[in-house]
Amino acid sequence: MPTAGRRVRPPSSRARAPSRFRAVVTDVDGTLTDEGRRLDPLAIRYLRRVEDRGVPVLLATGNVLPISLALYRSLGLSGPIVAENGGLLYRRGPDGGDVVERLADPAVAREAFDALVRAGLPVRRLFTDRWRESEVALEPTVSVRAVRRALAGRPVHVESTGYAIHLMERGAGKLPALRKALASLGLSPRDCVILGDGDNDVRMLRAAGFGVSFSSASPRARRAARYVARASYAAGFVEGLKASGILA
Repeated sequence: MPTAGRRVRPPSSRARAPSRFRAVVTDVDGTLTDEGRRLDPLAIRYLRRVEDRGVPVLLATGNVLPISLALYRSLGLSGPIVAENGGLLYRRGPDGGDVVERLADPAVAREAFDALVRAGLPVRRLFTDRWRESEVALEPTVSVRAVRRALAGRPVHVESTGYAIHLMERGAGKLPALRKALASLGLSPRDCVILGDGDNDVRMLRAAGFGVSFSSASPRARRAARYVARASYAAGFVEGLKASGILA
C-alpha cells in the first residue's frame, strides 16, 4: 500500500499534473522497451514530441555509457545521462564538448564481487561489465537477499533493476547522480516527470514532481509512484507521460 501522504492514482483518474514540469527523466529497460527489451516506436515518438517542445529528456539507466550515449544520440535527446545506475554522469560542457564524471569508486564494487566469489555464490558479471567504469553488475543468478547477506558490513550498496544486480559504493545511485545532473540545468527532481519500473528507480520516483510507474513494474516502484499506469512497459510509459500533463 502507498505510504501515508503519498497517493497512487488509479489509471482511470482524469487528474492531470500542473504544467510546471520542466524536464522528463526516464529509465530505459522495461520503461522505453517492450517485455523483450526492444525499444518501442511509440515511446520514441513521444520522447521526440517532448524534446520538440523544448523540454529536455534525461536518461537514468543501469546501462553502460556507450549504450546509453548511442540511445541518447539516436533518440535525439538533449538532457544529461545518468548511466551505470548512477555511477557515471554525462553531459555537454559549456563549450559543447563531452563531460563525464565518475561518481562511485569501482574498487569498492570489485572488492565486493571478489567477496561473493570467495563466499561460494554462483555469481557472474554481465557481458557489458567490460565497459563498466564505476560498479559491477551481475546476472540475476542469485537472489538480492543472498548478495546483501554475504556483503553485510561492507561499504557497498546492492540494488536490483529486475534485469541485473548492481554493486556500488555506498551513497551512490540514480538519485544522487540525477540531482547533480539537474543542478547543471538549474532544476531539481521536483521539477521533473520521472518514469521507471525497477527497485533502483524507487528513490527517484519518490523525489519526483510527478513519478510514474507501470503495471509491469516492481512492487516497490509501483508503491513509490504518484501515478501507476494500467498499461505495461513502453505503453505504460506513454500513458504516464500523458497523465503528467507535460504534453497537454
